[in-house]
Amino acid sequence: MTATNEETPLKIGQAASKLGLKSYVLRYWETEFSMLKPIRTESGQRLYGAEQMRMLEEIRSLLYEEGLTIEGARKRLESGEERDTLAEVRNELREIAKLLE
Repeated sequence: MTATNEETPLKIGQAASKLGLKSYVLRYWETEFSMLKPIRTESGQRLYGAEQMRMLEEIRSLLYEEGLTIEGARKRLESGEERDTLAEVRNELREIAKLLE
């Protein structure tokens, strides 16, 4: 049995591509969102695991879909509001949308 992408950490370019973003955006977000901490290899390369990918997806949604500012997205994430039921519903709707494409 092979590991799925959910289990295998993604390099920054792979993570950015999966999210439809540029690598520099992820590097910038790391400076703005303290909860975003990718794994670093000995050579300093960033690796994003499943939890970090979920966080990136949440940040992207807050910024691009809901139109929040960086500060607004940070406050929402820090307050924990977004992680509850709404986040689960949003993720389920995204999965449904992918199936319908």
